[in-house]
Amino acid sequence: MAAVLRHWPRIVITLVPVVLMLLYVGSTSRRPLFDGLDYAIYDWRLRVTLPERFDPRIVIVDIDDASLQFVGQWPWSRDKLARMTTEVMVRQKAAVLGFDMVFAEQDRSSGLATLRELADGPLHDHGPLKAELDRLAPSLDNDGRFARALQGHRVALGFYLTQSDAPLTQGNLPPPVLPPTALPAGVGIYTTHWNGFGGNIPILAKAASTAGFINAVISARSDGLLRAAPLLAYYDGTAGHGGYYESLSLAVFRLAAGYDSVTPILANAPGDYAPPVEALLLHKPDHQVLRVPLSLRTSLLIPFIGAGGAHAGNFRYVPARDILTGALAPGELKDKIVLMGTTAPGLQDLRATPVGASFPGVEVHANVIAALLDQRFIILPDYAPGYEMAVLALVGLVLALGLSQLSVARATLLFAGMIAAVVGLNTWLFKAHGLVLPLASVLVLMVAAFVLNIGWGYFVESSKRRGLARLFGTYVPPQLVEKMLEEPERYSMRAESKELTAMFCDMRGFTRLSERLPPLELQGFLNDVFSRLTEIISRHGGTVDKYMGDSVMAFWGAPVDNPSHASHAVSAAIEMAAAMEALSKVRRASGLPEVSVGIGLNTGLMSVGDMGSALRRSYTVVGDAVNLASRLEGLGVVYGVAIVASGTTAQAASDYGWLELDLVGVKGREQAVTILTPLGLRKELESKDLDLIGLWNDVLRGYRAQQAEQVEPLLDLLIAQDAKKVLYRLYAERLASMTSRPYDPEWDGATRFESK
Repeated sequence: MAAVLRHWPRIVITLVPVVLMLLYVGSTSRRPLFDGLDYAIYDWRLRVTLPERFDPRIVIVDIDDASLQFVGQWPWSRDKLARMTTEVMVRQKAAVLGFDMVFAEQDRSSGLATLRELADGPLHDHGPLKAELDRLAPSLDNDGRFARALQGHRVALGFYLTQSDAPLTQGNLPPPVLPPTALPAGVGIYTTHWNGFGGNIPILAKAASTAGFINAVISARSDGLLRAAPLLAYYDGTAGHGGYYESLSLAVFRLAAGYDSVTPILANAPGDYAPPVEALLLHKPDHQVLRVPLSLRTSLLIPFIGAGGAHAGNFRYVPARDILTGALAPGELKDKIVLMGTTAPGLQDLRATPVGASFPGVEVHANVIAALLDQRFIILPDYAPGYEMAVLALVGLVLALGLSQLSVARATLLFAGMIAAVVGLNTWLFKAHGLVLPLASVLVLMVAAFVLNIGWGYFVESSKRRGLARLFGTYVPPQLVEKMLEEPERYSMRAESKELTAMFCDMRGFTRLSERLPPLELQGFLNDVFSRLTEIISRHGGTVDKYMGDSVMAFWGAPVDNPSHASHAVSAAIEMAAAMEALSKVRRASGLPEVSVGIGLNTGLMSVGDMGSALRRSYTVVGDAVNLASRLEGLGVVYGVAIVASGTTAQAASDYGWLELDLVGVKGREQAVTILTPLGLRKELESKDLDLIGLWNDVLRGYRAQQAEQVEPLLDLLIAQDAKKVLYRLYAERLASMTSRPYDPEWDGATRFESK
């Protein structure tokens, strides 16, 4: 809660676009600001989830350029279409044949039409010629041949609907699939509405099993791409029968699958609004029912299989020439759904779709039929507005709270993660469940919130950050400065008391070294050593306090809080000692003077802050706990160890294994202090190390109990393992001296040091 209150201005700034977006989205269904982006997202989503598979159930007989060159220009004579129909339905035994074309006029290529014009004109009164004409008519009537080829087979023809001030009608319409009264008054606004048509000539319309409209309807509000195919259209012209007509795709599917009736399902609508048709129920005589969800004015969003065209390989394309010449083996198309259409550019049946700029219109029907067969639908759910509002509110709240409290880098990661999560969820819902849910408004909101938040941080808060960086940059490691910049208001130079861990590190043998090296070489050596040590201190989160001749002072736990400051200080000390040992080996091999380090560590209450005079100040630590660390640094040489730490440090850094050195009294302190040296992380110690610690502790207890004779054999065991260890030799001398002295009941077991 405190963090939220600290960042409330940035939270409010981020919530502004959230509130505005919610008001805008909730107040209107027409959103020109987002419709174009949502269309683009829908198209991208459609393309990246294309199945790209082959559907063997549907075959397209293609009147392509090669077939036109072989047969001649379109339209072809009806006797050729009759032969093609017979080839497909009789010799190939196809299940259904659908014509993506309209036969609105009589065939003029047979000669029958010309003779009839003569008979109705100059030869009107010539009886013998008219009789001869009636005798020859059957052999010359290509329309009749085509009609006879259609009869008795499951064939669907196409027709088109028109809308104009003066309705135009031509040919015949089939009966509507639903009467005008099938839906309540006013529902017509949810379907495409027409008052004219171009149908097939009566002889063909009567011979075919059914017919369906072939209109490709593109919304005036869209960008001209065909995304949906209407399954129902409302016709109320003066000719034919008014009512709801089905598309060619639905007509072919119903013929193939055996659905003989259609029932519309209305959605719930608030108030007096006319309810839209949300689905069609297709019924079979055996009472099986298929539910087809609708959207966008009784249309089906087309779940395209692939990019379209013969080269895409989603459906089998058979050139019309091969049908005419009988090039296919008998029964090769058995039980297939066959659609006859064209891909020839000159016949102008290519559509612009999200998956292809020149998509064959006949393959649009094939994709719709495949979707109906697979029951694979793309659904625009009625709860989409509520989903959009919920996502806007949730994303806005997360960004408002998250962006306001994170650094630029982490805020960018949060922003990118939220984008990925929202887009991923949206894409998964589309891929797995076919749900089309709005995304544009959420993306715009996220970008706006991110830009406003980053802008606020840069222009308003950057001045605070720059001041803090100038204030602490010379004292604190860069990585800690970066952490402090995340919450600059928390840090100042004001002195305070905190439990910290202080370190003093001194170079041993430096005096001897300085006597042998010229000044410039000595300066270079010091710079190199201090650079190595400082880098280790900084990497472990320490703050370098000051350099003092051949010594460096540092502390952990300020200005940035660090609950594990003691462990980090011990880790740094071990690495510093190892680094100096490695450097000494290199110098020893080169015949150069060696230098080692002595390190003192103490954890306790210290005063930390900006201290000094008006002329010179520094961010430092002071106090008795600091002085003790300084005293301990000099004791390492006595015990032959590089690191000497107090008991408080060992207790705070309990993840390390410790070897107790002594109980000492140092200058300036009356109470004795336990001192120890670290052996390494406890989890990395071997069993022999733990045994050594236990044996050594037994030696110390005996020593402090003044039982020299009893513990000397234990110490001998340790010396046998490491005869050169200074600590063992030191205590061997003490035990030897103790045997010559009487028992002293006043002795507390501590060793007194009067100098540093």
